[in-house]
Amino acid sequence: MYRKLGRDNKHRRSMLANLTKELIMHEEIITTETRAKEVRKFFDRMITHGKEGTVEARRRMLAFLQNDKEVVNKVMQELVPRFKDRKGGYSRIVKIAERRGDNALTVQLKLVKEKEKLSS
Repeated sequence: MYRKLGRDNKHRRSMLANLTKELIMHEEIITTETRAKEVRKFFDRMITHGKEGTVEARRRMLAFLQNDKEVVNKVMQELVPRFKDRKGGYSRIVKIAERRGDNALTVQLKLVKEKEKLSS
C-alpha cells in the first residue's frame, strides 16, 4: 500500500521521482515526514537495482528517474560500492520541527554513513 499524498497518480509519481533524485544528488533533503517515508522506499529500491548491476536494472532506474543518466551513474559508481555490505536501511529520518502555517512535521532524510552499524 502507498500514501496518496493528496495528489493524483502522475503528480505523485513525478514528485517522488524528483525527491528521490534530489536525495541521490545531495545525499540529504528536508521534507515532510509522510513524503520522506515514501521516498525512502523508492530510494532503497534504486540501491537494490544498482546492486543487481544488470542492464535491465539500469533501465528500470532510468525509467523511474526520468532518464537522468547523471543520477543513475552516481548510484552505480558511488552509492552501490558504499552500501555493498548493507542489506537495507540506506537512509535515515531525523525529525526537525513542525512547519509554521500547517504544523506539518518536517524531517531531514539523509543517507547513512558507510561505517554505521545496523541498529538491532
